[in-house]
Amino acid sequence: MSSCALALLAPTMTWAQSLPPAAEARLAAVETATKAAQSAGDNAWMLVSAALVLMMTGPGLALFYGGLVRPKNVLSTMMHSFILMAVVTVIWAVVGYSFAFGEGSVFVGDLRYAFLNGVGAAPNVDYAPTIPQGTFMVYQLMFAIITPALISGAYAERMKFSAMLLFTTLWMLLVYFPLAHMVWGKGGLLNATLGGKVPCFDFAGGTVVHISSGVSALVCALYLGKRVGYPHEPMKPHNLTLSVIGACLLWVGWFGFNAGSALAASPLATSAFIATHFATAAAVLGWLLAEWLRNGKPSVLGGISGAVAGLVAITPASGFVKPFPALLIGFVAGVVCYFMVAAVKQKLGYDDTLDAFGVHGIGGTIGAILTGVFATRLINDCLNGKPLGLVDGNPSQVLNQCVGVLISWTLAAVGTFLILKICDLLLGVRVNAEQEEEGLDLSLHGEEGYNLEA
Repeated sequence: MSSCALALLAPTMTWAQSLPPAAEARLAAVETATKAAQSAGDNAWMLVSAALVLMMTGPGLALFYGGLVRPKNVLSTMMHSFILMAVVTVIWAVVGYSFAFGEGSVFVGDLRYAFLNGVGAAPNVDYAPTIPQGTFMVYQLMFAIITPALISGAYAERMKFSAMLLFTTLWMLLVYFPLAHMVWGKGGLLNATLGGKVPCFDFAGGTVVHISSGVSALVCALYLGKRVGYPHEPMKPHNLTLSVIGACLLWVGWFGFNAGSALAASPLATSAFIATHFATAAAVLGWLLAEWLRNGKPSVLGGISGAVAGLVAITPASGFVKPFPALLIGFVAGVVCYFMVAAVKQKLGYDDTLDAFGVHGIGGTIGAILTGVFATRLINDCLNGKPLGLVDGNPSQVLNQCVGVLISWTLAAVGTFLILKICDLLLGVRVNAEQEEEGLDLSLHGEEGYNLEA
């Protein structure tokens, strides 16, 4: 041990030497148990997983969404993902982590971790006993970052940047943090293992991330109204090459999202990894088959959209289901989400620019409900031998999942509408027709994604 380390430990050693023998023995036992519980391998895996999830937002989602809009809006659309990496991080550090994972009411946590007080090298044994709480905190932060970025797919090409920043701040405080606490926080209403009243299985964010963002996206689309010229003028993706790269980055990053949610480098992480990959592959085939039969051609846009739909749907189930149920969940999500985007959206006439609701809201709902069907203790014995889902002989879990879905839909819809009203009164939420026609890159940021004169 270095002289610096000895100097730092000197006060502790002196205090420990002054304890009675019995108390000193208990202290040594606690220190030994704490050291034994922590795992360098788990910590390494979780730090890599956190980086993978951050990669899902930027560059993954930024490229995926950026390629799908018109060229005059590519920078403004990518800016949504980029700026939220900064904004949400600050909110998370101040109060977000505490509201999500502190022990408060059944609806929201308290302020015990405000400004990350007490969040450091020691584990939080309630959530992840083998890694520092700091690692757990930063991993969960990456989920908080991508969730509001997903909503931006609905209001792309027509929302004010200032309004977007205020909307996101309020949305995190009023929707995301309470929902995260209810599903994942100790004592949360829907927590399945830490004292929840209505146990709802959500391994990696079907309700917390995808239903909340997807339903909020629909409310945003309806509140802001259609883009100028929609649906009469062509508004095709301007660069599918970017979107394919983004989709591939999302697929890779999602292993951190789902397998990382095992919170350890464990067999459960392996199972979640396999389920994630299998479901995604099946969803690609399901979407393309439906599109091929309906339109006569399978499109690249359809393939990458199907992949995201499968990733979304398997998210809540990934740590609870076997590989073949994962294939089924993915295939169903691919087919259903395709018809939501290709048929239902057109029939109802709403302008969800990048189909955040059709993919995330619907895909998350499908996955959350089917988790109640296929969850099995053979994959995740989180209830110590008790049956998990319908296939285990627990049909009531399907009802629990439906309750979780209903609460998520309600909180997202009502909360988003109220937040939009507040933002509209304070700032106005939509750019004017001239700004929209010019494009948000120039009108809001004074820049262009492509310099055609260079």
